[in-house]
Amino acid sequence: MRTEINVITYAIHDLADYINWVYFFHAWDFQPRFASIADIHGCDACRAQWLASFPASDIPKASEAMQLHKEAMRMLRQLDEVCQVKAVYRLMDAYGDGDDLILNGKRIPLLRQQTHIHTDDPYLCLSDFVRPLSQGIADTVGAFATTADESVEKEFIHDPYRHLLVQTLNERLAEAAADKLHETIRKEVWGYAKDERLTRKQLLNEEYQGIRPAIGYPSLPDLSISFLLDELIDMKRIGIRLTENGMMQPHASVCGFMFAHPQAHYFSVGKIDELQLADYAARRGKDVAYLRNYLITNLQY
Repeated sequence: MRTEINVITYAIHDLADYINWVYFFHAWDFQPRFASIADIHGCDACRAQWLASFPASDIPKASEAMQLHKEAMRMLRQLDEVCQVKAVYRLMDAYGDGDDLILNGKRIPLLRQQTHIHTDDPYLCLSDFVRPLSQGIADTVGAFATTADESVEKEFIHDPYRHLLVQTLNERLAEAAADKLHETIRKEVWGYAKDERLTRKQLLNEEYQGIRPAIGYPSLPDLSISFLLDELIDMKRIGIRLTENGMMQPHASVCGFMFAHPQAHYFSVGKIDELQLADYAARRGKDVAYLRNYLITNLQY
């Protein structure tokens, strides 16, 4: 059984290349095409050429995006002097047992898809991507959490624009730290992808082997799993605290699991029915009413 819990601290400049600007601009109500400003050289000629590539009707919005990116980069340089982003992770012996994941002997019940897009698709559960308990050979699964320093946000509490700018940047930095951490684990710590050579674009497009589903996302729609994950990696080590509802504070935090199976991919649990909810509650040892408060999914009747 593996017991080591590891903590990493990142400087802001270490994470710049891992920021997904599409989601940053989405938070500011810009369509993905405007995020391409982050991919061009910063000289005036390149910026002018980028601006000219848009139809006349889009140029005002593109100009706004250009200015927003400029101010975001200025803020990142400012944050780099005073802030850090922290990560905690742990690699554990793992088994899949039906719809349960067993990590270092701790059983984590999960939910399985009840609907799918194509009739030939399997009904997936994350435990499918782990070697079955019946084989008696331990697999590996990682657990992780990342968080960005929230203290600087308080400095701009009376400046709504810059306060929102720091908030949205912090959210991207927490995700960027998760991406960089995942890359390091794949290539060095776990080492199942030692020969991985991906461009920045390929990394952001998740063209690597394995997945890192976060709690609260479609394949892990139960926020109460955060409490189980916290027992495994002690998120307080990096300053993350959980609310009664399973939400993480600071808000710019991410936690979840890492799977290495070559066929592992993201999916959505989607709607579940009352029978599955009852089965899940029994496996969790919780009341159905308790779990309803944490599920980010819909019941089908």
